[in-house]
Amino acid sequence: MDGVKIDKDMGVNTWVAFAGTDENAVVDGDFAVAEDELQPALKALRTIGINIVAIHSHMTHENPRILFFHYWGHGKAKDLANGIKGALLATGLSGVTTTTSR
Repeated sequence: MDGVKIDKDMGVNTWVAFAGTDENAVVDGDFAVAEDELQPALKALRTIGINIVAIHSHMTHENPRILFFHYWGHGKAKDLANGIKGALLATGLSGVTTTTSR
């Protein structure tokens, strides 16, 4: 934006965290999406029952406009993961990196 790289180091990122078991899991996370990607991502998550907690912006006058939303869900881990995958695909996110912690 305006010649400045906006990325995960500045807090513009998408993340997901899982806890629980394969049959009884919870998922929580944030998406950072362009404005036109918001509705497809929300629909992908709501299709499998993941709840949207908040939608907001952290910046002003940015171009392209970046919106953030927080979500959580409960169910089978595979179903939740498929819902997150659908939202990632809906937003066109690729090159996803993963980190794990225990």
